[in-house]
Formats: sequence, C-alpha cells, structure tokens
Amino acid sequence: MAREFTRRMTMGKWLEGKPVADRIREQVKVEVAQHQKTLDQVPGLVGVLVGDNPASQSYLRMKEKACLNLGLYGRIQVLAADISRADLKERIEGLNADNRVDGILVQLPLPKGHDTQDVISWIDPAKDVDGIHPINLGLLLQNRPCLSACTPRGCLELIKSTGTVLEGRDVVIIGRSLIVGKPLAIMITNENGTVTVCHSKTRDLAGIAARADILVAAMGKPGFVGPEFVKEGAVVIDVGSNAVSDKAVVRKLFGVDPKREKEIDDKGYTWVGDVDPRVIEKASWLTPSPGGVGPLTIAMLMRNTLDAFKRRRGL
Repeated sequence: MAREFTRRMTMGKWLEGKPVADRIREQVKVEVAQHQKTLDQVPGLVGVLVGDNPASQSYLRMKEKACLNLGLYGRIQVLAADISRADLKERIEGLNADNRVDGILVQLPLPKGHDTQDVISWIDPAKDVDGIHPINLGLLLQNRPCLSACTPRGCLELIKSTGTVLEGRDVVIIGRSLIVGKPLAIMITNENGTVTVCHSKTRDLAGIAARADILVAAMGKPGFVGPEFVKEGAVVIDVGSNAVSDKAVVRKLFGVDPKREKEIDDKGYTWVGDVDPRVIEKASWLTPSPGGVGPLTIAMLMRNTLDAFKRRRGL
C-alpha cells in the first residue's frame, strides 16, 4: 500500500521560508520608503537575461515583481543569446556607470559560448548583488563587509530563526558550488561554527553527515539525503530544487501526493528537493522544497540591493 505523506504526522517541524522572508521584505520596504522620503531616491536593480530560457525569464520576472512590491526600481534587460563578448561587456559596463542602478544580476546559466566567470568579473563589485564577484568572495573570506551570496544568507536566516546558535555547532554542507556551498561554509566559519564540506568524492558521506548538528543539502539530486544521513534532532536545510517528471520518483519520496502528480500531468514536472521528506521523523527542523529556502533567496536579493544602495551613498 502506498504510504501517504503528511506534514502533520511527524516528529520534527517544517521550517517554512515565507514567514522569515516576509519579515525581511517588510524591513526592506520600510527602509526604502524612508530613503524615498529623505533622498528622493530608491535602490535600483537590473536583471540581465542573455537568451530566452523560459525558467530564467520566470525567475527574473519574480525578482522584478518583488522590487516593485517593495518600492525598489527594478527592470529586466533582455539580450540575444548570440550577443558578442564585446557587446555584452559594453552593456554591463553601461550598467556599472548608471547611478540609478545599485544592483546588477546576470541570470545564470548563460547560453553556450559565454564564460560565466568572465561575465561576473565585469560587474562592479559594489553592484554585485549576487555576491559572487571574486572581490566579494575574497572579502567574505577575510570576514570583511561585502555583498554576499543570497541563498547562503537565506540559509543562515532560516537556521537562526529556529533559535539555533551557530557557534560551536558541527555543520555539514553537501555541495561545494560557488553559489551556495563554498560561501555558506565561509559564512558559518565566520560565525564560529565548525564546518565540513562534502561532495561527490567524499567517503562515507552518510556517516559524516549523520554527525552534524546542522545539515545543509545543496547537491542537486532529488531525495538523495535520506534518514541515514541525519542525526536525531538536527536542523536540516534543503537547498535543492530539482524538476522531476517521473511519478515513480515522486511516489517513492512522498507516497500518495495528488498535487505533485497533477503538476507532472499539467506541466511535465514537479519540484523536488535534495532531502527525502521522511528525514523529518529524525530532524528537529526541515525546510520544505519548494517553500523553504526559495523565498529567502529573493528576500536576501532585495536586502543586498538595499545594502548596495546604502554603501554607494555612504549611508
């Protein structure tokens, strides 16, 4: 008989992202309104989309809408997928020189033929609201003020919202990307947590993960982290967001889940995290996917844009 998965019949608690994100967004909204009143200026964010990837278009529209809702200036600049390297660099340098623009976000992944690290390096570090420019990553490593990556910042906010103190805690991060794993490891180290970064070459991955007080999954494998990875009472942060089209995979993870199966019928896929939901039977807290880390990523992007606005004006 298929197991029916429910959020209520569990031992741990679901760590929903929306309440934490709403608090941050409201703080940003209030502060933006104050700057509008006193300076007659608001933070500006421009999203650069190279090509016509539908998922990237959707992400940028969400970010543009968030800007408008909070009183920021937001717009999307759409460029052809085959734009030349010189023309793309010129466009980004134009945004660097535009005083109305405090944040520049180049939506990734870029189409083939464009070097991601090159493109990121062209952004003025003071406007790098993604926090992945080499200068900002270096400042983060030195524990100096900088614009830092949005998703890791969101993970920290979620962890702290549970009342968990990072100092002295054993933290395991599965995944070593420049967007999540590596910057998050530095952020937690800067707050005196003890961090182990695991990856595909790590031996006894489940055994190492099961020692963690805080476990972060960010490797991009649907339901990879099962109960055997989790220490009793651990806080588990699921950064994964995987488009799954196989109903058998959904049933293995969630049992009877008509909503997800209908999404597959309607859209061809449903979103699934890196963590098996049965983990909540051992964890003290587990972020759902979707609905956990995602709302915090956009909220922290708004916060980074506001921070960039203030730094550029010496506020």
